[in-house]
Amino acid sequence: MTIDAPAGVAVVETSATNRDQSSYVDWPAIIAGIVLASAISLVLISFGSAVGLNFLDFGYNQSATASPIFVGIAAATWFLWVQISSFMAGGYLTGRLRRRYFDASEDESDLRDGAHGLLVWAGAAILGAVIAVGGIGAAANAVGSAAATVTTAASNVAEDAVDPNAYFVDTLFRSAQPVDATVARDEAGRIFAQAALGDGTVADEDRTYLANVVAANTGLAPEEAQARVDQVIANVETARQDAIEAARIARNVGIIGAFLLAASLLISAIGAFWAAQKGGNHRDNNTVFADVFRRF
Repeated sequence: MTIDAPAGVAVVETSATNRDQSSYVDWPAIIAGIVLASAISLVLISFGSAVGLNFLDFGYNQSATASPIFVGIAAATWFLWVQISSFMAGGYLTGRLRRRYFDASEDESDLRDGAHGLLVWAGAAILGAVIAVGGIGAAANAVGSAAATVTTAASNVAEDAVDPNAYFVDTLFRSAQPVDATVARDEAGRIFAQAALGDGTVADEDRTYLANVVAANTGLAPEEAQARVDQVIANVETARQDAIEAARIARNVGIIGAFLLAASLLISAIGAFWAAQKGGNHRDNNTVFADVFRRF
């Protein structure tokens, strides 16, 4: 079957024997596209990080001047644009550099160009994932080393805090006599830890006991000691609710971020496919951008 090439395109005759021994996949062109896409994303993400940090003006004992929501939306928008544009640039370069064998129709050639763009997208995505995992692993190792140091320094305290029987043992030896302040602090901590394991409610008998201990160690009247205990319990519950809310927000942000990442990857795949086809069309038509890539 003879297929006519577009006007102005030199036809490269390829024997059937050579075609059977080679592949339609042009790996050098694909690797070139992956390198270009990775380089563009690295440069633009670094630039965006520098610009984004410029909006965060931290002062002593002051919060950031920019709204976290604004910073998050701007960062997500910039990342989305960088990802799509870098994949499209890599796909276009691959389509432009791919060797075309004139043994197929124009539609088949366009499909092969687009497939090369998809391979650029896949390769760059895998490379980015490997780099991201490596960075996360290094950060995790650093955090793990710091955590090991802190854990070793506080091992004795931690053993008492996590002992599931410590609270119940304390209840065995409660008495009406004044308790040493250090012992009282440790026991109060175990009472709050036991409450945190449930719904955060401190039992009535524990409230009464804490009020008596506070009164004995501070000299406050029983009513004032009880009021102080109630205030501390309220503060602990407020902190607990804040932690729960922060965890909920982090979970929702993680879910939204995962969906946005998946959506951006799909859009990037479409963009790389289209850009590779466009690069192949420019290759076949000998399209040049004289105003940009002219000889000096």
